[in-house]
Amino acid sequence: MTAAALHLHPTDNTCVAVAALQAGELIQAGEHQVQLVEDVPFGHKIALQPIARGRAILKYGQTLGFAARDIEPGQWVHTHNVELGELRLDYAPASETPAPPEPMTDQTFQGYRRADGRYGTRNYLAVISTVNCSASVARYIAERFNGDALQAFPNIDGVVAFRHQSGCAMQFDGLNHRILNRVSGGIAKHPNIGGVLLVGLGCEQAAMGHLVQSQGLLQIGDNGQSHGPVMLSMQDVGGTRKTVEAGIEHVARLLPRANDVRRETAPASELILATECGGSDGNSGITANPAVGVAADLLVACGGTAILAETSEVFGAEHLLTRRAVSAEVANKLIERIEWWKEYASLHGGELDNNPSVGNKAGGLTTIVEKSLGAVAKGGSTALVDVYHYAEPVVAKGFVFMDTPGFDPPSVTGMVAGGANVAVFTTGRGSCFGCKPTPCLKIATNTPMFERLEEDMDINAGQVLSGKTVAEMGREIFDHVLEVASGRPTKSEQLGIGDDEFVPWNVGPVL
Repeated sequence: MTAAALHLHPTDNTCVAVAALQAGELIQAGEHQVQLVEDVPFGHKIALQPIARGRAILKYGQTLGFAARDIEPGQWVHTHNVELGELRLDYAPASETPAPPEPMTDQTFQGYRRADGRYGTRNYLAVISTVNCSASVARYIAERFNGDALQAFPNIDGVVAFRHQSGCAMQFDGLNHRILNRVSGGIAKHPNIGGVLLVGLGCEQAAMGHLVQSQGLLQIGDNGQSHGPVMLSMQDVGGTRKTVEAGIEHVARLLPRANDVRRETAPASELILATECGGSDGNSGITANPAVGVAADLLVACGGTAILAETSEVFGAEHLLTRRAVSAEVANKLIERIEWWKEYASLHGGELDNNPSVGNKAGGLTTIVEKSLGAVAKGGSTALVDVYHYAEPVVAKGFVFMDTPGFDPPSVTGMVAGGANVAVFTTGRGSCFGCKPTPCLKIATNTPMFERLEEDMDINAGQVLSGKTVAEMGREIFDHVLEVASGRPTKSEQLGIGDDEFVPWNVGPVL
C-alpha cells in the first residue's frame, strides 16, 4: 500500500508526512515515489532524492538549511542531519510589490462605536497597574466585579486588571519606559475599553502623570476643560485597603456610562486583525498559516488592517516581505529591525536559530528559517504598507508588520496595544491562549490535535490535509472573524482565559 505525503513546491527535495509513517512504507508525494528507510513522525520531512552534505534542504521552494551529512532518498530529514548554515538572502526591496486586491465593500460586523470614531468588538473596563507594586491592588479591584456583580450591566464584558512585572528600576523615558507607556496607553485608549482606572504605588519610575501626558490620555471637553482617566496612588490614598475601596467606588461609577452603548453595523474596514502562531508544527505553514493569510487578504480587500509580527520568527524569511513592500523605505524599516534583533540576541548570549522550541522541533520544524517560512504565510499576499515598533498605534490600512518577540504573550500584547480589536492564533502543538480585551480565535493546524483540544480550538484547519482548499479554509476563518467581532464568544473567552496573558515586552536591564 502506498502512503501519501505532501510535495509543496516543484523544486523541493523533501516532502512532508501527513501521518506517522513506518520504515519500509512506499510513499507517493506528487510525481515522486520513495520507500522509507526509517520511521518518520507526522508533520516531518522526508528526502525525495539524494542530498549531499552541504547541499540545500528545500521546502516551500526555499532553503531552510543545509545537509549536515549525506542524506539518502526515504530518510527522515530533521535536526540530526540538517544545520542552518549561512543565510544569503536577496532583499530586493519593493521589487515585487503586488497590485491592490479587488475591493470588497459589502462585509460588515456589529461593533461599538467610540468617541474617536473607532469601533470596538468588546466592551471592557480596564484597571491598569502602572507598576508591579500596585498589581495586587488592581487585581483586588477587578475581582470585586466577578460573578453576578455585572448582572445589571449586560453590555459590559467584564472588568480586567492589566498587571505586569515592571514599572520601576529602569531609565526614565528610556526604551523600556517608552515601551511600557505605549502598552499602557494603548490599552487605555483601546476601542474595546469603555472606561479606565489607573492604579500606582506613587514613587515608581513609570509615573502616572508622565504616562497620561506622553500617551495623550488627557482629553478636552466641550467646556474647554481637560480630563483624563481616574488615577489612584496607593501612597496618597492611604495604602492597600483604602485604595481598593476607592478603586471599587470609581469603577462602580464608570459602569452605567460604559454600559450605555449598543452594537451597530460597522464596515469590516474598521477591523485590525492581529495574527499570531504558537506551539507551531510542520503543518503550520501548510494549513492554518496560509489559510489565515487568505483571511488577511480578504480583510485588506475590505479596507481593513492585518498585522504580522514576531520578528524573531520572520528571520530567514524577511526577504519575502521586503520584496513586496510598497517602497524601499518600508522594506528598510523591516531590515533595520532584523539587524537590531541580531545584535540584541548576541548581546544576551543568544542566537536566533535557537528560537524553535522543543515542541516546535517535535512537531517537525528543524530550523528557524523553516519556522519563519511558515510563519510569514499568515501575512497573505498583499503589499507590505508599513512597519511599526512594538506597541505603536497602528493607523495604516492594509498589511503591516509590527516588531515583537516570538513569545506569544508579549507579542500579542504589543499588537493589541497597537489597536488590534480581533486576533487569530494558529497552533499545531496546542497552545491555549486568550488576550483580553481582544477576542482571540484559536486555529488548529491538524485534526488529531483539534480533536484532543476541541474545548480550546475554534477552527480546524487540519481539514486542508483531507481535501478542503486553503482558499476555502481562509474564507471560513474570515467569516468566523466577522462573527467573533460581532460578539460571538471564542473558546478562550468561554474558558475565561486572557487576564494573565497581558505581558508587556521588557527589553532592557532591570536596574
